[in-house]
Amino acid sequence: MQQFLVLFFFCIAWNMPAQSIQHLYLANDDHTDYMWTGNEVQYDSAFVKMLDYYLLQIDATKNNAPDFQTRFNCDGSYWLHIYEKYRSPAQFNRLVAALRSGHISSPLNTLVSTYGAQPTEAVIRGMYYAGQMERRLGLRFPLAVAMENQTLPLGLSSLWAGSGAKYSWRGVCGCASRLANTQLAQRQHQLYQYRGLDGQGVTMKWYSLKGDNRSLGGYGEARQDKELKDATHSLAQTISELSKLCDSSSTAYPFKIAGAFGYGWDDLDTYVAPAFVTAAQAGTTLQRKVRVSNEVDFFEDVHNTYPNLPHESLAYGNEWDTYCASMNETTAQVRRATEKLRSAEALATVVALRDKTFGQQLQQLRNRAWEGFGLYWEHDWTADGPVKHPERAAWQIRIQQQITTYIDTLFNLARTRLGGQLAKTVLPRFYVFNPLSWVRNDVADLEYAGIYPVRVMDVSTGQEASSQLIQQNGQRYLRVWAENIPSVGYKVFEIQPGSPKPQTAAALVNGEVVQNQFYRIHLRKSGVITELYDSLAQRQLVKATDGRYLNDLGATQLDEGENLVVENAGPVSVTLKAVSKHPLQHSVRLTLYKNSPRIDIQNNIEENFQDLKTWAFSTALNQPRTQHEELGAILSAKKQTRGGHYAAQNARYDWLTFNHFADLSEANYGLTLSNLDCSFFKLGNSSPDSLWEHSAQLNALAGGQTDGPKLGIPAQNGATDLRYHFALRSHQQAFDATEAMKFALEHQNPLVTAMLAGASTPKSKQLHYSLLRITDPGVLLWAIKPAEEGMEQGLITRFWNINNEVKKPNIHFAKPLQQLWESTHLETNLAKLSPRKGILSETFQAQQLKTFRCWLK
Repeated sequence: MQQFLVLFFFCIAWNMPAQSIQHLYLANDDHTDYMWTGNEVQYDSAFVKMLDYYLLQIDATKNNAPDFQTRFNCDGSYWLHIYEKYRSPAQFNRLVAALRSGHISSPLNTLVSTYGAQPTEAVIRGMYYAGQMERRLGLRFPLAVAMENQTLPLGLSSLWAGSGAKYSWRGVCGCASRLANTQLAQRQHQLYQYRGLDGQGVTMKWYSLKGDNRSLGGYGEARQDKELKDATHSLAQTISELSKLCDSSSTAYPFKIAGAFGYGWDDLDTYVAPAFVTAAQAGTTLQRKVRVSNEVDFFEDVHNTYPNLPHESLAYGNEWDTYCASMNETTAQVRRATEKLRSAEALATVVALRDKTFGQQLQQLRNRAWEGFGLYWEHDWTADGPVKHPERAAWQIRIQQQITTYIDTLFNLARTRLGGQLAKTVLPRFYVFNPLSWVRNDVADLEYAGIYPVRVMDVSTGQEASSQLIQQNGQRYLRVWAENIPSVGYKVFEIQPGSPKPQTAAALVNGEVVQNQFYRIHLRKSGVITELYDSLAQRQLVKATDGRYLNDLGATQLDEGENLVVENAGPVSVTLKAVSKHPLQHSVRLTLYKNSPRIDIQNNIEENFQDLKTWAFSTALNQPRTQHEELGAILSAKKQTRGGHYAAQNARYDWLTFNHFADLSEANYGLTLSNLDCSFFKLGNSSPDSLWEHSAQLNALAGGQTDGPKLGIPAQNGATDLRYHFALRSHQQAFDATEAMKFALEHQNPLVTAMLAGASTPKSKQLHYSLLRITDPGVLLWAIKPAEEGMEQGLITRFWNINNEVKKPNIHFAKPLQQLWESTHLETNLAKLSPRKGILSETFQAQQLKTFRCWLK
């Protein structure tokens, strides 16, 4: 009789007008707290056992009405990877069939991560396994998730959409947070379009958190109860809450469709399939339809019923994201590797165009690296669960090594192989390679153990290049000022015996003051810069704020330290070194160049510390506006109510994402700070609930536990060698995002060198080569690489329009395009395009990243 009534209500509900009844969706998952609730072995076992269980339950309910069939939702593609690893091909194919039928869903993300510390490209590579699965199995994964952490970046929406995601849901913890639950209970939009600055985005479900995290708005919002005593009863409560939400007379939720996603909460595993089916059957009435959901069905219903959802493009700051700074050097190694990947893959592309087999032996290492990007920022950096600090920290280091091992291997192999493709001559020759998409003038350092003095000649022009001998980390290098290095290409230089032409020093040093044509700088013994005078603008750029100057680690005595030492003085560059024990043992190397307005700063902390440390950059700018790269977006560090990009509510304002650069500018003057190693910065005395929008002081987070001793890894996990690379440049005009990004990319992507070592009949005789050029200077190559499935499947190119306006550049390759596809950032093809006379010419929205698959003739 009960089954008859359920079927009766189900049929009646389906035939009533769509807006007259409620559509409620219950989605079952097991929220993955990887390396928090359980370690790798425990979770790998849980993933496999749970999927086995839910596949059986799917079979057991396949004859039920569609709404009452078992469905299960993985919260990361890592579930699929582990299942394929430990189960037979037949069992994996059964899982794939459930994915195809919609009875199991999986998102693009590897696991649940925090994103505020991630470089833009790291976000994309962390989803590459899902992209491989899409192409291999003919599937698409329209979901992406980021939950439990209270904050969310703005630009992530663009990266998700560009990777193929359409939908996302969020439930937060409401714990381990400086955001009051009263704030989390008042979201302006609970069902909306989460958009990036390029207009792309995903449909987002993010409910106000009225209760704890096992109620609507929490990451276990379908659950209600902490203990799994009666899942059917708790789900009935959830249905009641969803029904009340839809019946609300306020405008806070003007929808008749609602969903509660997330049941597993903090449990290692959950086996509750029958309860969901029973609850959906019992909860379906004449007034509402309840469905066991795969989450996608909810969003498809919303899309069809409410095509004009409100939208927002806001940043919410960072919270749990910041806890990776508790192992800052390990995190910095991942950041440095991410940047190095740009050069490694550009080199590999040039090599592979001449040798399609190049790099095939690295496939396993590469897949492990992409896996590492998806795991490293796993959201439980709180490290306050059953898995203790030492085990979590050791795991983080292993994941870092997965990433760096591949990138270092690829870089070294490609760098050497390119030299092997170019013929060596009687006199030694070397190439200088530029991985960036514009012609560059910059320094190039060549490992050199030969005779000296020598002259360095530009083979293509016959002109001598300025050069000097330097020592770095016990290694001798020939430093060259290399001019007009082609975009994504190289030119060749020759080393000839003889003395280089006489030249003046790159900078003059007088005690603690170093000066070139661009700046005069006073570096104190403590490593603090108390004077930075812009000679061209005739402006002093340093002004102490709260007793701190520029590049200031917190020294209270400016002259505590060893006497300054001049290192590597020559016609190309001069380096001034400071060493001090205050406030920690650290060294500072400041380098000026003759022909570049860039100031390079390399800082090393050589002592362990337990408290929070920052590098202060206190400027004399007047009420500057700060703009910075978040991820996939250039943001203005002001609240939305004052013309910025930060949400006026539900946001945290102390630690902002610090990717390639931050820029502090007045109307027509400013200072750009390039940053390679730090993940966050604070403006002035900003606090969790207060943003010092016009502060002239930027504090780069050197490391520490941002929310006290209980969250994160204590004492930097014992690290005693932490490195930081900054660069400064003033500009005599208004802030220009393109110029700021290009400045930072040049600082963080040095020119690459290697000796020519090829045979007399080399792979290439080209001594001057450029793979591509772009007609619009504001559209930058972001990545170029052989396709994941090999060169037979083309080159993958990713470009970022840094401009705040629509652009349609012409992108010319070394050879005409033969075939062209637009793809997702994960390399899944979207649409075949027609090259215009062998040229890539496509429209880019403002601040949009786009990815293409290209074949050259």
